Amino acid sequence: MQMPDVRSMCAIGLSGQLGLGGHLPWEGNKGPEFREDVANFFRTTRGHVLLAGPTTARAVPDYERQHMTIVELRSHMDPEETLAKFAGRVVFIGGGPVVWDVYAKYIRHWDITRLPYDGPADRWFDPKWLVAGGKTK
Repeated sequence: MQMPDVRSMCAIGLSGQLGLGGHLPWEGNKGPEFREDVANFFRTTRGHVLLAGPTTARAVPDYERQHMTIVELRSHMDPEETLAKFAGRVVFIGGGPVVWDVYAKYIRHWDITRLPYDGPADRWFDPKWLVAGGKTK
């Protein structure tokens, strides 16, 4: 079975922070690094597929939805069957720890931006996701 080119993009804080209360911990920060990170995400994912958990999928603004295929992941969805639907395409796995715990082994390329944030968080990047990648059937 031909698999898609599976990738992931994420931003982390200086200590690996990913989320806080279901949002990005730095959400609303108007600094240039934060604005450029969001712009780069949409530039890079445009024209491709985004598989993401409900919170991440719903956070994509309407003006960007028209430029990508978005699939809201659910726990009952088989990862290989879901990915197989997009054979030959570029698929980005949008995350959060629950999604990356399941899909990391399929991700062949990680694009990680470290942002100048060093505040609180309740979700953290797990380096084990990086070494799980590239193991496809």
